[in-house]
Amino acid sequence: MIYLEQNAEIYNNDIRAMLQAFFDNEKILSVKEDTRLSLSVGYSVDEKENNGRRVTFTLEDETGYNKSETIKVDFMDKKAAKNPLKAVLYRMLSEYTGKTLPWGSLTGVRPTKIATEMLEHGETEEAIHKVYTDTYLTIPQKADICIEVAKREQELFREFHYDEEYCIYIGIPFCPTRCLYCSFTSYPIAVYQDKVEDYLQALYQEMEFAAESEAYRNKRLVAIYIGGGTPSALSAGQLSALITKLKGTFSMQYVREFCVECGRPDSITMDKLKVLKEMGVERISINPQTMWDDTLDLIGRAHTVEQTKEAFGLARQAGFTNINMDMIVGLPGEDIENVRHTLSEIKKLAPDSLTVHSLAIKRAANLNMEMERYQGLIKGSTNEMLLAVDQCARELSLFPYYLYRQKNIPGKLENIGYAAKGKECIYNILIMEEKLDILAMGAGASSKFVFRMENRIERVENVKNVDEYIKRIDEMIERKKKMFMQKM
Repeated sequence: MIYLEQNAEIYNNDIRAMLQAFFDNEKILSVKEDTRLSLSVGYSVDEKENNGRRVTFTLEDETGYNKSETIKVDFMDKKAAKNPLKAVLYRMLSEYTGKTLPWGSLTGVRPTKIATEMLEHGETEEAIHKVYTDTYLTIPQKADICIEVAKREQELFREFHYDEEYCIYIGIPFCPTRCLYCSFTSYPIAVYQDKVEDYLQALYQEMEFAAESEAYRNKRLVAIYIGGGTPSALSAGQLSALITKLKGTFSMQYVREFCVECGRPDSITMDKLKVLKEMGVERISINPQTMWDDTLDLIGRAHTVEQTKEAFGLARQAGFTNINMDMIVGLPGEDIENVRHTLSEIKKLAPDSLTVHSLAIKRAANLNMEMERYQGLIKGSTNEMLLAVDQCARELSLFPYYLYRQKNIPGKLENIGYAAKGKECIYNILIMEEKLDILAMGAGASSKFVFRMENRIERVENVKNVDEYIKRIDEMIERKKKMFMQKM
């Protein structure tokens, strides 16, 4: 445990994020109990000096280690002071732990935002690179990849008219089984089979309300993403009914992308693939996560590596030419050699895009709730693993197009998507860059409403529980209605 003492909490969130970056899963306390390390942060003003404001960091541990660093900075000017303060603290913690972090002092969710904004203001790539490495202390490779992603996003953004367009997300909260690391809204389809029709009917009500609202009636729907859960856990008939309802409810005239998550190979059949293809779905995702059967058993995937290969082959036979595969690095029990093996198997299949997640240990996941059982197996993702992914993707002529970070990732690394040119998932970029509205429907769905002129984003959440969603569908509609009034 770490004791954090501050005489003001001006930069509390930034300081805590930096501590957590170096000390994964350690509690940070504001009272000095049985703590092994303490960090004191003192803000002071010397009245005898002009601009006599300064911040002192003092790091102490139980072995007698004691080091202080003072920086003269106007700490009341958060825009000017935040990065220099974080850089001082980063260097102190790096020296103490002997660790360097690939992302340096950069702790935000969207590290590419810096490059995007600088490109929009006409800055050179050299200047952008220098900001990443000198101001945020990232390694050069992270600066390079942020610039590459930002440039690719800019190419795609040119085609959008944000105030006139929106996306749809539809949540199908059913799966064959619940994976160990999963924190999404997900219910075993075998147990909830009798409730699927009631769920779909409630979903249809929400869809009808959204399509008929004045807020969206005259806007252009540009991207659709059906996720979950595992949408392909539904039967072929249920998928057909869902998409038929969707196409009959919303205008498809301007839709540029229609994606369906077929994440679990054990949920995929040729009948379902044919339905999706015939109904106009262009992009699907088949997610191995790993190509090791032992790990699949451990994380509760309930399918085999061979089933992944068979499902991918069926999708190609069905005519899909835009297939994504997801994998996770840092899974329990896996090291760099396991990751290299998974990559070699994925390479043989040659997907059109590859989405790579660094394992996040989320509060609602069984992995977190049963941590004592798995603690010794979790080594976390490493930058070496992500570099191996990068090499494999480029050998497949897949290049990075979106990148983000999450809390609770050991090592504080990133999630990143690679795709062949023209095979990027537009929805992934838009939801991350927060440029236009995401109208989300279904249990656990989170709508995102962008007020560009006010530089404001509002979210409206649906309840996660399937039974509650069905019972309270009128309430879910009412929640959206209030936000729709603001959008008119």
